[in-house]
Amino acid sequence: MNRKNVPIFFACDDNFVKFTLVAFTSLKANANTKDFHYDIHILHTEISARMKKELLALGDENFTVIFDNVKHFLSAVHHRLHVRDYYSKTTYYRLFIPDLYPELDKAIYIDSDTIVLGDISELYSYELGENFVGACNEQAMTQEDVFGTYVEKVMGISRWEYFNAGVLLLNCKKFREKKVLDKFMKLLHEYTFVVTQDEDYLNLICKGKVLWVDNNWNMEVFGQLQPDESKYKLIHYIMVAKPWHYEDCRLKQYFWKYAEQTTVIDEIRHELETYPQEKKDQDALGAQKLVKTAIEETNRPDNWLNRQTLIHKIGKRVRSFIEKPDGKQSEDRLRILKKIDEYELAGRFDEDVEADPPTIPIVPGQVDYEQKKLSSRIKSHFAFNKARQFLRRQEKKKKFILKGIEGLENVDSVEGGAFITCNHFNAMDSFAVQSIYEEIIKRRKKLNRHNKNMYNTKSRFFRVIREGNYTNFPGFFGMLMRNCNTLPLAANHKVMNEFMTALKNLTAKGDFILIYPEQSMWWNYRKPKPLKKGTFLFAAKNNVPVIPAFITMEDSDIIDSDGFPVQEYTIHICKPIFCQEGFTQKENIDYMMYVNYTMWKDVYEKVYGIPLVYETEEL
Repeated sequence: MNRKNVPIFFACDDNFVKFTLVAFTSLKANANTKDFHYDIHILHTEISARMKKELLALGDENFTVIFDNVKHFLSAVHHRLHVRDYYSKTTYYRLFIPDLYPELDKAIYIDSDTIVLGDISELYSYELGENFVGACNEQAMTQEDVFGTYVEKVMGISRWEYFNAGVLLLNCKKFREKKVLDKFMKLLHEYTFVVTQDEDYLNLICKGKVLWVDNNWNMEVFGQLQPDESKYKLIHYIMVAKPWHYEDCRLKQYFWKYAEQTTVIDEIRHELETYPQEKKDQDALGAQKLVKTAIEETNRPDNWLNRQTLIHKIGKRVRSFIEKPDGKQSEDRLRILKKIDEYELAGRFDEDVEADPPTIPIVPGQVDYEQKKLSSRIKSHFAFNKARQFLRRQEKKKKFILKGIEGLENVDSVEGGAFITCNHFNAMDSFAVQSIYEEIIKRRKKLNRHNKNMYNTKSRFFRVIREGNYTNFPGFFGMLMRNCNTLPLAANHKVMNEFMTALKNLTAKGDFILIYPEQSMWWNYRKPKPLKKGTFLFAAKNNVPVIPAFITMEDSDIIDSDGFPVQEYTIHICKPIFCQEGFTQKENIDYMMYVNYTMWKDVYEKVYGIPLVYETEEL
């Protein structure tokens, strides 16, 4: 008999698997086995041997039970997954299905707190076309104004076009083509939704790509129910409406009908009989908190995070991958992003994720650090002109977008030279910092008209770079590395003495020196990385202030040649950090490094509206 195969996925842990048994029992009792065979996949990280045996016992010639351990998927991302109250990380497992099974074009996902009353093959038979999912309206959004207002004001989605993700017909082929899992992880990394969590992200990603199926395929036990129970094809006991916790749960008779047919009925009855009042009180409090959270998210003040800006940012990000003609992103960039995740998880913050050019050692006298030679000054002048021309071309082509500079007035307290620190995420970020220097000089000239030339306007701008970047970087950027006022570090002790002497003399003359205290460059990494002491040693040793600058990024509507949005940069200039009188050199190093990191962290959390959390247990 040649029957069509229907892949169906449940997600559970060992605590919830008994309810998966009940849902599976109901599905099996009502399925068309004449024309279809069913593969029942159980997504999990750990299920006891006993419960696996109980599930396998439901298998037969019509139903094959398959256990899918998603631990290897979860291990790399579980720190990012937001969970709240009755949610667990299993709610995210549905997103792994298309990548776990690349041979599947379509699949059904069902939450375990369900009872299937209809023939599940009917749901599978819906044609998805170009849609990402087939789904039903989320009743909480259409029946409760608090939640409907939340999705419309916070997410920019109509309450009538928001789906419940507990029952989904997945277009696995489109999920893979559009790299939905990758995009979900990027959104999860940048934006934290705390009301319906992964469901919010899915609705954003799938907006405009939803096939709306008969709502009887996801009859949520919430609010006002459809009166004709004979039409119900699937009952979904959402939130705290659980018949195994509450005697008065609506539509409980359907659950108990199939629970009675399982080998775990005694355990389920025991859970109902022993569910304590304390837990019921927590359920009620959780429901109240959910309403409160939705209201708070809807009314979050602009000085914390402008909600309309958030909608715009996410909309641009989603459009950038849905509307891109080939849907492809550079494999090299994707590998780098994966490597960044791996390095962050391992706490390897001071290591570059991209290969540097091989280092050719600098020998004493090779670098004219202070530009004492006329030839060095001529080359520097030439290189600066070329750099400015290059930057103007990049800005004109929208490959470099500087949105603004904030906090320029903070530098007014610095009359002479200083070290400028900056987060390092792109080869172009030093051009952004150079714009700070140029704006400082303009501002100083203006202030000098009223302050009798108290500011040094003859300052120059220097960059500290790696040794290999000076000696062995190819092409146009190599020319800039060697001539555009760069101060290379070196392995040779004598050369480092020349370097240290240059830092002392240049800052004494009032020059600005850019140095990256993170010690590594991670492409488009938005978080501030832990700092190294070198910068602050130089500052403390020479009694020179540090000006912390932190660059935040926002996706533009423009897609670069690698398939990623070009970033719009905003430079935030923090208050200068001065050496403290009476502190030892070591105390000043520790003090300046701590204050610099704290300022960066404050900017990050204020601008992005999320706490700074590293995906590693080592910090």
